Amino acid sequence: MTSGGADDTSRASGSSPDVFPATRWSLVGRAATRGTENGRLALAELLQIYLPALRGYLTVSLRIDEYRADDLLQGFLADKVLQQDLIAQADRERGKFRSFLLTGLKRFVIDEFRRETAQQRSPGGAMRDIDDYAAQIESAPEPSDIFDRIWAQEVLGEVMRRMRDELSDQLPTWVIFESRVLLPITDGAVAPSHDDLAKRFDLPSASHASNLLGTAKRTFRRIFRGVVAEYTSEESEIDVEIDDLWRIFSTPAA
Repeated sequence: MTSGGADDTSRASGSSPDVFPATRWSLVGRAATRGTENGRLALAELLQIYLPALRGYLTVSLRIDEYRADDLLQGFLADKVLQQDLIAQADRERGKFRSFLLTGLKRFVIDEFRRETAQQRSPGGAMRDIDDYAAQIESAPEPSDIFDRIWAQEVLGEVMRRMRDELSDQLPTWVIFESRVLLPITDGAVAPSHDDLAKRFDLPSASHASNLLGTAKRTFRRIFRGVVAEYTSEESEIDVEIDDLWRIFSTPAA
């Protein structure tokens, strides 16, 4: 398996666009060494990142009830991730890690249906065709409809957490961004005017509020790019991934 990115101890958060925690691929690399304490911690962090999207794929795309989806996820983790050491088979040269995980889950679900079908065979009885299940899974809505939408929300949430931390000592800048950009998108709130924001924070003029908003937007773009870079294997892939995320954000949920 190929792993990349800087080690956690060599990269820390800060104002430079280059300085972010270790890439997800380096986390994958550490998770592959799950026999160590560091590997177990990395695996736990990795699963916390990706499980919501995997679960959403089962419950929404495949319309599997929540209890059954949880059982399938537990089986996938025990059989594929732990017993068969799935993470060690990931290769960043072959594409996105989340696509690798989703493919593994889909194959596991098909195998489970095949096993259950075999158990349901009775003398003289017809056996349900596993190909029907496989076709159902393969023809389910594209992952971007559900899986990538949940994934995109996770990415945006991480960007917002880092941005809030970075602007923690610049309250007006963060609140202006939150009021003018974030809350209208996430909650449908009405964006206050620059005049109202200037009065709220006792700024000299509306243009000062506008300038702070510009600063916040630049901060957002930098952090957003940095977070996306953690999920890609090449610099050239960052812009492609950003475009894909904005496409997901701008597409109404089905």
